[in-house]
Amino acid sequence: MWIAHDYRTARCAGPTAVAIGNFDGVHVGHRALIDRARAEARALDVDRGGESVVLTFEPHPTRVLAPERCPPRITGADRRLELFAESAVDGVLVQGFDRTFAAMTPEQFAREVLLGLRARVVIVGENFHFGRDRSGDGPTLRALGQQLGFRTEVLGAVLDQSGEMISSSRIRAALADGALEHVRAMLGRPFDFDGRVVLGDQRGRTIGFPTANLRTDVEALPRDGVYAVTAAIVGDSDHPIPGVMNIGVRPTFAAGRSIEVHLLDCDKDLYGRLLRVTCVRRIRDEQRFSGIDELRAQIAADVLAARSILATDGA
Repeated sequence: MWIAHDYRTARCAGPTAVAIGNFDGVHVGHRALIDRARAEARALDVDRGGESVVLTFEPHPTRVLAPERCPPRITGADRRLELFAESAVDGVLVQGFDRTFAAMTPEQFAREVLLGLRARVVIVGENFHFGRDRSGDGPTLRALGQQLGFRTEVLGAVLDQSGEMISSSRIRAALADGALEHVRAMLGRPFDFDGRVVLGDQRGRTIGFPTANLRTDVEALPRDGVYAVTAAIVGDSDHPIPGVMNIGVRPTFAAGRSIEVHLLDCDKDLYGRLLRVTCVRRIRDEQRFSGIDELRAQIAADVLAARSILATDGA
């Protein structure tokens, strides 16, 4: 899979089918667009097929145009690229988004960006808007394509089992509720995030439950509480390690907000390493304890609960 960061440097070998979107989370609805691009690319050239291309943006356009309304990020930039690769697209343009790019008219976007990508088919969702002041939409793109030589497909929403639209905003809401089973259904996989292990206050070590303190650029995280998780060292071939994660403010010690993972049966030095934490099931709310002994007993119970959950649910 090739990766470009500016439409002027993207080099497509043949005609392309392009799926456009922010793709935060790369959820089931997003993958419907990507799968359609792959199918259309194969049909473009009988002999060798075309290329399937994902066109997305970094940072999120709202972070540039209205940062006070920017939604919290579900998936980090590197993880999003991994998920695109897993979907077997031929190339990804992660277009740098700034006010100059945002000022393009819909026609400029179509002529410069899409024709630059050698687009013959363009696939977007029904809520897609583009161009200056979000003045372009699916019908606009369809009309431009008729002029410029590409075909536009506007795909309808993908619905969940309850008949509601799968969307990044609903995933964020489910994460805020701690509803991991709903998140998993909409993502089509368990929720995970990458975090760098940083030096904490080492209080967990003193009570017999050392933790890895994580710093992450993922902003949409599960509701404060305790979770059964697995953690893999990114770039390491070892199997994921079972663990217990606490997200919250550590009220027993008034120690401030943190993300801490206690890894079971692991004695590796993890400082500075990047961990991929996969959230399997919520165990309980975060709570304040009367002292160290009560906290220690509850953590021991959480470990037993996590072992039982991971033995049956896994990830």
